[in-house]
Amino acid sequence: MKEPNNIAKVIAEKKWNELSRAHREEIAKLLEHMDDVRDVNQEYVDHRTIGQLAADGVAKVAGSWSFIIFFLSALLLWAFLNTEILGPRHEAFDPYPYVFLNLVLSMLAAVQAPIIMMSQNRQSARDRLDAEIDHEVNVRAEVAIQNVDARISELSQKLEEATKLMVAKA
Repeated sequence: MKEPNNIAKVIAEKKWNELSRAHREEIAKLLEHMDDVRDVNQEYVDHRTIGQLAADGVAKVAGSWSFIIFFLSALLLWAFLNTEILGPRHEAFDPYPYVFLNLVLSMLAAVQAPIIMMSQNRQSARDRLDAEIDHEVNVRAEVAIQNVDARISELSQKLEEATKLMVAKA
């Protein structure tokens, strides 16, 4: 395990030995990459496969109002065409009760549902990555705050010593 760098001296001097080994390793790992800034959005975009891109695209389109309005219009057109226009001439390609339409909709749902679930799983993975990055930021902030606190305590102690020297000389 790499020793903590200068930022963690406060922990090393006061509480480092009181921490569990796992916590010490986690802090040391974070401190090694203190200058690294992770962007959850960029990591999410950079690591997508073709299948994941397709799933995200289908979920984006299928979950939009444009798709819902288009699909509802297509269903109404299908029903109107087969019932009112072609039905009276006995030329309907899918007469009421629309068995073929039912088959098409069932097949669409059978394909669309797993694709949307894949996209939701991707969103869950993105949320986990976001939480991981938040945790790293919180640990970095805690270490930085402890460092600032130690510096303030050190300055306060030096100020008290200087005040005592001034009072003693006076």
